Amino acid sequence: MTDDTALTITNPILPANLERSTVNPAAAYLASLGSEHSRRTVRSALDTIAAIMSGAQYDIERKVWLGGTQTAQTFPWVALRSEHTKAIRAALAGHYKYSTTNKMLSALRGVLQAAYDMDYLTPDEYKKALNFKEVKGSSNPTGRDISEGEIIRLIDVCRRDTTAAGARDLAIIGILWTCGLRRAELAALTFADYTADTEALVVRHGKGNRERTVYVTHGAKTALEAWLVWRGTDEGSLFCRIGKRGKGGASGKLSGMALSTQAVYIILAKRAKQAGLAKFSPHDFRRTFVGNLLDKGADINTVSKLAGHASVTTTGRYDRRTEDTKRKAASLLHFPI
Repeated sequence: MTDDTALTITNPILPANLERSTVNPAAAYLASLGSEHSRRTVRSALDTIAAIMSGAQYDIERKVWLGGTQTAQTFPWVALRSEHTKAIRAALAGHYKYSTTNKMLSALRGVLQAAYDMDYLTPDEYKKALNFKEVKGSSNPTGRDISEGEIIRLIDVCRRDTTAAGARDLAIIGILWTCGLRRAELAALTFADYTADTEALVVRHGKGNRERTVYVTHGAKTALEAWLVWRGTDEGSLFCRIGKRGKGGASGKLSGMALSTQAVYIILAKRAKQAGLAKFSPHDFRRTFVGNLLDKGADINTVSKLAGHASVTTTGRYDRRTEDTKRKAASLLHFPI
């Protein structure tokens, strides 16, 4: 770690007449976030920043920061100034990918905003503390594409399971494959979010609290409606836990307890193992969804809206079309000479 990244705040100067115990803009910022997943992610980022700024050193082998004396809940965020935030940026950029660094810096901005809103920072202090730039860079999305052949094998193992779990898991795979949902979005779906007549599925808990509508068509719709025969039409989670006897929830109804995001991960891992497939993550369905639509000629703006991306730039990272495809596109334009 270089000298500037080793900067710590051991004796911060707090605003006059302000007890440290009352200074907790991090807690205020975390409370403002819309989902528990977001809170966990941001809390982890803030814990890392607090550790760095209280003397932690990076363990290269274990890839963790060790020795810090502060956490997000105890760190004196109101004492941060421009020299501190620039040191934080340098430390993060030296050990993380640009995308991870920028997400952690976004969390830092959120806490500074909360501190300003709580009158712990003056306008000038707030402006100067925010005087750091994002880290530039580019990379291909992590993970892998899931082939149509692998999907067929997943469909086969689910169909061979004639219990409610087989129907549920087939519907989950169908929606992930054709709608590109994040696993947290899928876990948060309710029965009321689906309208069979229009094939519309409303995603109300998208990233950044962005609501969108996707469409469940063809085989995915068949799979979902087969699951609904098992589940019933009671209000509640669209996908639920299933007990050993094919029942879910304390009431014994299939419209019982919602699946957690971890449960979605476990379900997919189980079906992949049964199908003899190489490991993949739930997010791999999403990147494949975007890539497949772009390959088939769907407009990138439309794909971006279906995927719930904040920017088409994000969607473009999943564009796997070859140079030959780009060349054919370029040939559509004619210079009249």
